[in-house]
Amino acid sequence: MRTSEGMFDDDVVYVSAQKSRVRAEGGRITVTPWGEKEVLASFPLEKVRTINVFGSVSVSSSVLTKCRENGMAVNYFTYYGRYEGSFVPVHNTIAEVRRHQYGCTGARALRIARAMIGGKIRNSRTLLSRKHVSPPGRLKELEQNAGGARDMGALRSMEGEAASIYFASLDECLIEGWTFQKRTRRPPQDHINALLSLTYAMVQNEVISALRQYNLDPFLGVMHVDRHGRPALALDLLEEFRPIFCDAFALRLVNQRILTHDDFKEDNHLKDTSFKKYLSQYDSYMKEEFRHPGFKYRVSRRRAIIMQAILLRKAITGEMKIYHPLVFMR
Repeated sequence: MRTSEGMFDDDVVYVSAQKSRVRAEGGRITVTPWGEKEVLASFPLEKVRTINVFGSVSVSSSVLTKCRENGMAVNYFTYYGRYEGSFVPVHNTIAEVRRHQYGCTGARALRIARAMIGGKIRNSRTLLSRKHVSPPGRLKELEQNAGGARDMGALRSMEGEAASIYFASLDECLIEGWTFQKRTRRPPQDHINALLSLTYAMVQNEVISALRQYNLDPFLGVMHVDRHGRPALALDLLEEFRPIFCDAFALRLVNQRILTHDDFKEDNHLKDTSFKKYLSQYDSYMKEEFRHPGFKYRVSRRRAIIMQAILLRKAITGEMKIYHPLVFMR
């Protein structure tokens, strides 16, 4: 996601060069080091709709003036991607995206949700296969059935059954000395469940950040029910990443003995020093690159999440007829 200069993607600018300043001059958005004239990055003003800044980056009044004139939004994040706030002018492009999102109900929402759950089940099968565990045949049936679910209730039922079948096989993916009986949370009842819950929360934060970067409301879902304080759309998009990113990472930590039972406290949470080790491993994991199965070039896991947010926005706004989840066939 970050480079030392900046990145222009579609109509969104990312600025993560620390101790830098964003300016508007000569019909362009420029990025310079504090107190210096060297231009680190430059983007055509007329093509920019959103500016995302990360960490110690200042935005000049000239940029905010252009934002007011052109309806551009500025989103502020910590260096690690946690959302902090936005500058949104009265006339802005966010409203257009949000209107589409608020209108994404009924058949449109069901079509997107079918793709998400079908992708999740496919990725569940793939993870089991990668761990040399034969996926139960019922998972394939549910994956196929998800594409024709008649309503959200039927789709949620299929997702729940698939999750139960998948988790029943997860124990076979673990090395000796570790067991997994069933998924438990709030609080997790064992070390594996604690790792899963922690990793789901970490990736969920990445998803929320990605959605905000593309001006989608993380709290207005297409499948998960909207509740106060619940990031329903983030939970929707998280589904396809749960097995292939989250569960795979937890299994790596255990099976490669990066973490052991000694790293946990009595309440099943990681000890302070072990949590620091977890965070270091997690950041490295999210930066690892793989060949994207759809676009056929190498991307990091963190970048892949942002790409899915882009595809989801296009599906919600109608720029694309269907949503394409991140699916690994093997």
